[in-house]
Amino acid sequence: MGNYKLTVFDKSGETLLDESFEADSEQEAKVIGEQILKEKNHLDTTHRCTSSAGKLILFHR
Repeated sequence: MGNYKLTVFDKSGETLLDESFEADSEQEAKVIGEQILKEKNHLDTTHRCTSSAGKLILFHR
């Protein structure tokens, strides 16, 4: 199981969401990250999800 971090920013660069979660794979992390974004209405806001190794899993500008 790996650790992942989801971060959402507004246009000024302020952090709107900074949430960590665990997933068994990068694919599962992508699904979980997208679910969190949908639940918190941030799908169209600038966001990124990274693994603990620094790999970019999700990104939207």
